Amino acid sequence: MRKELLFGLSMLGLIVLAVALLTPWGSLTTGHLGLLMLALIVAAIMLGFPTAFTLMGMGVMFAFFAYMDRTGSTEQAIQQTLDLMVQRTYAVMANDVLIAVPLFVFMGYLVERANLIERLFRSLHLAMARLPGSLAVATIFTCAVFATATGIVGAVVTLMGLLALPAMLKAGYDTRISAGSITAGGCLGILIPPSVLLIVYGATAGVSVVQLYAGAFFPGIMLAGLYIAYVIVLAKLKPHLMPPLPDEARHVVLSAPAERLRERFGNRALPAIVRAMKGSRNAELPMATLAHQLFVTLLPAIALLVMLALAWQSVTAPKVEFDTSGLQQLGGFSSGDDAFGGGLAEPAGSGLAEPESDALAEPPGATSAAQPEASGGADDADEAGAGTKLGEIPIWFWTMAGLGALLLFAYYVMLSFARLEIFRMLLSSFFPLATLIVAVLGSIVFGLATPSEAAAVGSFGGFMLAIAYRQLNADVMKESVFLTAKTSAMVCWLFVGSSIFSAAFALLGGQELIEQWVLSLGLSKLQFLLLAQVIIFLLGWPLEWTEIIVIFMPIFIPLVAHFEVDPLFFGLLVALNLQTAFLSPPVAMAAFYLKGVAPPHVTLGQIFMGMMPFMGLQVLAIFVLYLFPGMGLWLPSVLYR
Repeated sequence: MRKELLFGLSMLGLIVLAVALLTPWGSLTTGHLGLLMLALIVAAIMLGFPTAFTLMGMGVMFAFFAYMDRTGSTEQAIQQTLDLMVQRTYAVMANDVLIAVPLFVFMGYLVERANLIERLFRSLHLAMARLPGSLAVATIFTCAVFATATGIVGAVVTLMGLLALPAMLKAGYDTRISAGSITAGGCLGILIPPSVLLIVYGATAGVSVVQLYAGAFFPGIMLAGLYIAYVIVLAKLKPHLMPPLPDEARHVVLSAPAERLRERFGNRALPAIVRAMKGSRNAELPMATLAHQLFVTLLPAIALLVMLALAWQSVTAPKVEFDTSGLQQLGGFSSGDDAFGGGLAEPAGSGLAEPESDALAEPPGATSAAQPEASGGADDADEAGAGTKLGEIPIWFWTMAGLGALLLFAYYVMLSFARLEIFRMLLSSFFPLATLIVAVLGSIVFGLATPSEAAAVGSFGGFMLAIAYRQLNADVMKESVFLTAKTSAMVCWLFVGSSIFSAAFALLGGQELIEQWVLSLGLSKLQFLLLAQVIIFLLGWPLEWTEIIVIFMPIFIPLVAHFEVDPLFFGLLVALNLQTAFLSPPVAMAAFYLKGVAPPHVTLGQIFMGMMPFMGLQVLAIFVLYLFPGMGLWLPSVLYR
């Protein structure tokens, strides 16, 4: 801890030195007082003062100075400062977006205590046993899934440190790679929805949380994919860092019915179960047991058939066409001045007047053809309502059906009883969690529910999962409610403190001073984004993401509007960047979470060294997102145009 303490004191000394040298002490303005307040906040937080109450205290004190400078009356300044405190506190408490915070946190704590993570890690470890670096890949995958369900970085890193770290060290994995995989994977919950960070950013910047969730979906997958690809490539290039698992680590213990079927009818699952259900050869196993085995085996085929049926219904649905030839656009009259000058008055010579009598006269020779034409029109209508013909089915449907059938055939050819047991383990661990995640995020992204409503459903789903896995009792409920109240109170007090601080900062003119300085640099849009991300990256060293969001985002958001940067896109860049707050020393909270449960021989320096390559991947992800902004903006634009 001496090195980390020395680093923290050095950073604090640099801040104090910069303030002492750069402050124009002879010509201080209120704007300079605002910048001094900002520097004092950072220094106080680095010294260990509580962030929320430090923000409130500094905000109240400097707001009083600002009102004193304006009014010159102590009594009036005190009254206005107290009014500001009440108004800002009430505004935060009336923010509907923040309702989702305690609900999502409660869902996370319940899912954490449903004891799913151990089963999930075990099943993924066996399913990915043939991949290079399979334990590290399974660790990152498990962290991503569990972080999506909980969003609580400390819980994910701590639990995976207890489960995955001993397994990786026992398998001969390098300590740094093991620690880096756990800490980086656990921090994915900062970005992947339902992320509390995105809720806090949305409430601070005035951006739709729903659109932030939709925008963060693909960048989150990209970052998890970069982690997994890095681990696989490193394991392939340097196998001594992540040696292949021995055969005993890959062994799958079969259930008694599966073992009996394998011994009597062979190792291929589907043919063995079908043969066992024929005739009297199933005397040793109940038909209900065999039917259950067959149902589990056929689940992938059933899922494929359901998907193809839905796709077929979509492509063959009748196309309803509306005849708009007789409609006229509102305000589209052009005959005469009265058409536009009289509001809703009828245009001259038109409107509801009956047409001339010869307008309905039949053309010569049309009498005999009238009935056939009417008949043909009816046939055309029937044909239009009948849906798509077989030859008109799009090629992508047949491609998807053929590829799905081919993959399904290969799956059943390779399906042994050991793989069937792994699939059963995934059914009991991964799919319930995946169903909860899809229900919560799907209802938000597709506009079926607000984040608060979806969070309430997610909390109920976590409650039901805890009951289903027989992990719900009075102690679990008491601890979950207490931790939820503690976390929610922290977030709400942070918002109150940040709101008071931002108001005082604006009253002193600090925001205006920063804007003038940035605009005087003559930066382009790209240069501004680079400067902002570098500042946030550096702030991630001494500060946590909550402090960066509530203190510095109100400063950046007006500049974002000036440089015509989409605040949604800026929020995604910030979310990617702020993961460094959990991976960058000396305040790398993920490292301290892992150190608290790691074996004694695992040092903090090894954990820090293991996190460095993953920090590099985060920086790479930021550049990829900037080069291809559609990765984050495409889904919101499609869903919420």
